[in-house]
Amino acid sequence: MLVTCSTLNTFSPSISVSSTKFCQCQSLYPNNFFLQSKPHTSMNFPNKFAFFLRERHKSLKDLKDELFKRNLMLKDIAYGFELMGLHRHPEHRMDFMEWAPGARYCSLIGDFNGWSPTDNSAREGHFGHDDYGYWFIILEDKLKDGVKPDQLYFQQYNYVDDYDKGDSGDASIEEIFKKANDDYWEPGEDTFVNRRFEVPAKLYEQLFGPNGPQTEEELEGIPFPDAETRYNEWKKLHKNDPPSNLPPCTVIDEGKEYDIYNIKSDPVWLEKIRAKKPPLPYWFETRKGRQAWLKKYAPAIPHGSKYRVYFNTPSGPLERVPAWATYVQPDTNGNEASAIHWEPPPEHAYKWKNKHPKVPKSLRIYECHVGISGSEPKISSFIDFTEKVLPHVKGAGYNAIQMIGVVEHKDYFTVGYRVTNLYAVSSRYGTPDDFKRLVDEAHGLGLLVFLDIVHSYSAADEMVGLSLFDGSNDCYFHTGKRGHHKYWGTRMFKYGDHEVLQWVEEYQIDGFQFHSLSSMMYTHNGFASFTGNLDDYCNQYVDKDAFLYLVLANELLHTLHPDIITIAEDATFYPGLCEPTSQGGLGFDYYVNLSAPEMWSSFIKNIPDHEWSMNKIVSALMGNRQYADKMLIYAENHNQCISGGESFAEILFGEINKHTPGSTESLLRGCSLHKMIRMITFTIGGRAYLNFMGNEFGHPKRVEFPMPCNNNSYSLAHRCWYLLSNEVHHNLFSFDKDLMNLDENNRLLSRGLPHIHHVNDTTMVISYIRGPLLFVFNFHPTEAYERYSVGVEEAGEYQIILNTDEKKYGGRGLVDAQQHLQRTMSRKVDGLQNCLEVPLPSRTAQVYKLTRILRI
Repeated sequence: MLVTCSTLNTFSPSISVSSTKFCQCQSLYPNNFFLQSKPHTSMNFPNKFAFFLRERHKSLKDLKDELFKRNLMLKDIAYGFELMGLHRHPEHRMDFMEWAPGARYCSLIGDFNGWSPTDNSAREGHFGHDDYGYWFIILEDKLKDGVKPDQLYFQQYNYVDDYDKGDSGDASIEEIFKKANDDYWEPGEDTFVNRRFEVPAKLYEQLFGPNGPQTEEELEGIPFPDAETRYNEWKKLHKNDPPSNLPPCTVIDEGKEYDIYNIKSDPVWLEKIRAKKPPLPYWFETRKGRQAWLKKYAPAIPHGSKYRVYFNTPSGPLERVPAWATYVQPDTNGNEASAIHWEPPPEHAYKWKNKHPKVPKSLRIYECHVGISGSEPKISSFIDFTEKVLPHVKGAGYNAIQMIGVVEHKDYFTVGYRVTNLYAVSSRYGTPDDFKRLVDEAHGLGLLVFLDIVHSYSAADEMVGLSLFDGSNDCYFHTGKRGHHKYWGTRMFKYGDHEVLQWVEEYQIDGFQFHSLSSMMYTHNGFASFTGNLDDYCNQYVDKDAFLYLVLANELLHTLHPDIITIAEDATFYPGLCEPTSQGGLGFDYYVNLSAPEMWSSFIKNIPDHEWSMNKIVSALMGNRQYADKMLIYAENHNQCISGGESFAEILFGEINKHTPGSTESLLRGCSLHKMIRMITFTIGGRAYLNFMGNEFGHPKRVEFPMPCNNNSYSLAHRCWYLLSNEVHHNLFSFDKDLMNLDENNRLLSRGLPHIHHVNDTTMVISYIRGPLLFVFNFHPTEAYERYSVGVEEAGEYQIILNTDEKKYGGRGLVDAQQHLQRTMSRKVDGLQNCLEVPLPSRTAQVYKLTRILRI
C-alpha cells in the first residue's frame, strides 16, 4: 500500500466552502448522480460534470485493462509488496526486487557484504532487469564450512516450520522421484522419458538404413510415402507386440494445409490421462524444514542487518533506502537512513492471536499519536501504548483508534508528515512486531485500528525518502512545479504511474483515513476559492490521475476486504465522495465534516457567549442531511492543539491549578461549554465521532514537538495522564465516558438523523429527538428557565438519563431528583402533538428517555 500520513495545522489549506454550498452541490446527485443532473447556476455545469464523470469512467476502464495485462488477478495488483523489496525464497536464498527505471546498474549493499557495490548486483542486459525498470537480485544463503551443497540445486526449505519431512533420510531423492514416475507415467511412457533420443534414432535407421542421409540436401532427394502409409506399415511390423507398446493414437495426414495431422485418440486412454494429477505429494516430500536449513546454511542477510540499494545513474552513483523497506532506522541527524532487514527466527516472530472485531454500526474513534502518548517527556513506544493507552481507550467507551504518525518520516517534529518510507512503521516507536502486537491487542479488546494516511506529504529531501530515487526527477513524482506542493515543501506523486498504484495491507489494519484529499485531487493543491459550482470539480485544475487512483484504491480495498473502512477528509466537499464507484462516486465509507471544528474554534475564540447563533451551530453540525449517515464529525482533533494551536480546554479554562478562588465562575463556564460542545457534536451528527487523545478529560496543554526553536524540548510532547486524579478533569472524563455509553446502550448514532424541532437564537435553546431520546440544550450564558416548553411526538413519561449539570460531572446540580421525571402535556408545541416543560439552568444540557408511553 502506498501509505503516507497527515498534515500540520499550520499547513491547513485556507479553503472557504460553506455548508450551504456543500448542500447545494451534493443535492444535485441523489443516489445515482452519474446519470442525473439538475440546473445549477449555469446550465452547462451539470452537463460538463456529467461529461467529466463519463470520461473518468472510460479512463478507469482503460487503466484496469492495462493493469490486468500485467497482472493475472486482482490480488496481484494490490499485493505488490509480496514481490517488491526483500523476501525469503524457499530455495535457500533471498530475493530483492526494486523499481528504478532511471538506473543503469543496481546492487544491494550492507553489513552482510561489507557495503560492497559489486558483490550482489543485477546489471542491465543481464538476468535481473526488465523493460519496465524492475531490478531483480538473488542473494544465496551462505553454505556453512565443511557442508556439502544440496543434491538438488532447487532444493526447497520451509524456513518457518520445524518438521522432519525430507530431513529424516528414510528415502533418497532418487527413490522419491522413482515413486513419482511409477505413479504418474503409464507403461511405456517412462521409457520414452528416460531414453527420449533412442526412439527417433531407431526410427531414422528403419527408414533410411544404417547409411542414411546426413544433410538436408541429401534428405530432399529421397521419396517419402505419406504419413498414413508409413504408419500402417509400421503397425504391420508390430502387430504381434502387446497393446501396451502400441501408441494410443492414430496419425492420419489428410493433406490439408491448415491441418497437417489429424490425431484420433483412444477414448479410454484419453480419459485416464485427463484424470491424472501431477505428483505434487512426492515433490513436497523433498521439502525440508528449518532444522535442516540451520544445519547447512547461514542467512544471506542476517536478521537486524543494515542495508541500502546502490544505483549507478546518469547523474552518478546513489545510495538509497529501498522503497519497499518495512523497517528503517534514521541516523541521529535524520540526514541518512538505512533499511533494517527484519526476519526474526520463527520462534521469536510475532504470531497473531486475535481476529478482526466485527465492524460496529457506529464508530467512536479515539485519535492518537504513539510518540506523545506517554506521561513522561520523551518519545513513547508501541509497547508503552499497548500496555497503558489501549486499556484507557477501552475503558473510556470508544470502539476504534485512529493512529497518526505511524509511517516512517523524516523529522519527529513534523508529526508524522513528510513521509520517507511508505511501507515502514516508524522505528522511533519500536519494531514491526511491536506494532503488530499493538494491533493484535487492540483487536483483542474489540477495538478497530485505523491509519491516517496522506499522499501529498512525501519528504522532498534527496538523502531520505523517494525524491530523485533513481536519479531521475520523475520516478515517483511529477517533474517541475507540479511535483512540489505549493506551500508544504513536499513532493506530489505521479498517480498515473502503475507502480504508484500498488497497494498493500500488512498489519491487519481495519481502515484508513485519506488525509487532505484536496491536496492531491487538484493541481492547485486545494488552495483556491471554491464557489460551490460544479465547474470547480471538473476544470483544468483537476488531477484526473489522482481521481482514478482513489477510485481504484477504494475498489481494491473493498473487493479484497469487504469490511474495511475508508474515510475521506476533503475540505472542498467533492460531490460523490461516498457514492459507490459504480455510480460515479469515489467509493469512501465516510467523509469528515470539517466545518464543525472550525465553527467551534471561531465561536470560543472570537464571539462572545451571548452572540452565539444556534442556527449556525445546527447548520454546521448537520452538514448535508442527505449524506449525514456517511458523516464523521468531531469537535476537535489533533489539528486544534498541535503546532501552535490550542486545545479547547486550554482556551476555555487553561490550567486549573492557576485559578484563584475568584475565577471559579470562569472555570465553571469553561467546563460547562466543554461538555455541551462535545455532547451536541456527538449526538447530532452522523454515525461516526472522533476525539483526540486526552481531550476527553480536558487536556489543558497544547502539543509542541521538540524542534530547534524550543531547544528540542519534550516538555509539551506528552500527555498529562496524571490529571485524571484531579477532580475537575476526572469529572470531565466521567461525563465523556457516560456520553460514549449513551451510544453503546441506546444505539444512538446508528438510528439515523435526528429530528430537530426547536432552534431559538433568542433563548439560545436547541432541542431535537433521536430515536427514543430527547436532547435539550440551553447555551444562554445567564438565562435559566424553570419550565421551558419543548415539543415531543410521543405522549408519556420522560426520564433524565444524562445531565451536564450533575455534580458528579462538575456541575452545580440545580435540577433536583424530583425533576428528573417529566410527564408530557397534551399541547401542540414545535409542530408536535405533545410537549414537556423542563427545567433548563444556563449553560446546561439534558438527555431524556421515554420510559412510559401514555395512550390518550
